[in-house]
Amino acid sequence: MIHNRFQSVYAVGMREHQVRLILRHLDDSVPLRIDAGGVARVGSTRISLDLVVEQYENGMSPEAMIRAYDSLDLADVQAAIAFYLGHRDEVLDYLKGRAEEATTLRASIETDRPRVGREELAARRNVGEKTNAPVGH
Repeated sequence: MIHNRFQSVYAVGMREHQVRLILRHLDDSVPLRIDAGGVARVGSTRISLDLVVEQYENGMSPEAMIRAYDSLDLADVQAAIAFYLGHRDEVLDYLKGRAEEATTLRASIETDRPRVGREELAARRNVGEKTNAPVGH
């Protein structure tokens, strides 16, 4: 558990290490906070550092970001980008860990709930139509 001006983070293993890398560089001038799930958020919004970095790397300007995501503040976006540029290795390590977590979670979900094919969906729809058909049809 990490305590400072940010919310407490309950993280384990690699995730905790990645969050610590980010937190080590944060101070009052950086408008990032770590939420309870270990996600770096920009300012007081729910917008993640992941999204800001992705949009920046895709060529979006801070001004375009605040137009696209109206909860963002221009100064917060600029500071988040400056933080990313100043601590690129740590932020990329954090983002890589988040991507790996997402891949693992997706694989787990797909294992627990295999994809349903078109034929299966059509069969389910036909059964539902017969079950819900008016009497005499």
